[in-house]
Amino acid sequence: MADWEIRPAQAADVEPIVELRAVVMRPDLERLGRFDPHRVRQRFRDSFVPAYAWVIEVGGVFAGSVALRPDGDCRWLEHFFLSPDLQGSGIGTAVLRHLLDRSDRDGVVVRLNVLQGSQAQRLYARHGFTVESEDPVDVFMVRAVGGDQAAS
Repeated sequence: MADWEIRPAQAADVEPIVELRAVVMRPDLERLGRFDPHRVRQRFRDSFVPAYAWVIEVGGVFAGSVALRPDGDCRWLEHFFLSPDLQGSGIGTAVLRHLLDRSDRDGVVVRLNVLQGSQAQRLYARHGFTVESEDPVDVFMVRAVGGDQAAS
């Protein structure tokens, strides 16, 4: 696995993340009949809060993003995108593990949603996320504090 790091996101990071989001989400959105090149970008721009987000860098180069947004007694894992050429390299797992360890130390439940049929759902299940509810487009998952200790 390549060396990676995360750094706090800045407002200037929005456009590289927007473009990566469009690339990463396109296959699943097309499969669901929901891909719109403008909407996929604008939806991120409208919801991006740099204070809760990080940029993933590999070898000092932009490689992805992730956000962990507080919401009452939980945190929402959002905007977790990794460059397609790095998927399957272990970096996504390492970043996720880092954020879940932080949430466990803080005693906070983590929630997320993924698109129906997304391969990412398997990654989340391996880390203790379980399906809480679903609709025709999204699968909502939750992970209790320490939810994957048996898998560690």
